[in-house]
Amino acid sequence: MLIKVCGMRSDEQVQKIEGVTDYVGFIFYENSKRFVNTTPVVKDALKVGVFVNASSAEINEHIAEQSLDAVQLHGHETPEFCSLFAPEISVIKAFGVDDQFEFDSTADYEAHVDFFLFDTKTPHHGGSGQQYDWSILSNYKGAIPFFLSGGIRPSSVQALKSFQHPKFAGIDLNSGFEQAPGDKNTSELIQFIEQIKN
Repeated sequence: MLIKVCGMRSDEQVQKIEGVTDYVGFIFYENSKRFVNTTPVVKDALKVGVFVNASSAEINEHIAEQSLDAVQLHGHETPEFCSLFAPEISVIKAFGVDDQFEFDSTADYEAHVDFFLFDTKTPHHGGSGQQYDWSILSNYKGAIPFFLSGGIRPSSVQALKSFQHPKFAGIDLNSGFEQAPGDKNTSELIQFIEQIKN
């Protein structure tokens, strides 16, 4: 199971958790409470830049300046827009999910992205701490692997161990492990990740 910890802002906290996570995410969306201008140093994980309806020029600038390994597109980006970055860099396309979500809408993206990320649908493009009904994901029949996101917290261990889907690739951890926006409880994160992997 791949592990992605998103909304990081602190050098010290990144250093503590990067040995147990595959991806460290940094949010370049100015309306987010976890917005960063520049990223902390990351040595042992892949760096993901999170964007919401940003221009390709802005994204490419961050890719170059921050040495990003992947981009997560969390807005209304089209398949054609996603294709501007692949295959040079890994692309994660996020979707807000509720019980009305049409999973067929993901099909046009399959040739242009590496992963999907299924998050709780809110007006704020993630970081809500709210969890949707994961059983809805049984309606996803696509070919692209996905990250499960939205409201995962320390108490989610057993639910995650019970969750099954042929394209389930990993989890995205964020607000459920925070003391304040962008301020992660690293000891809780490390303990949780060890429980999930064992």
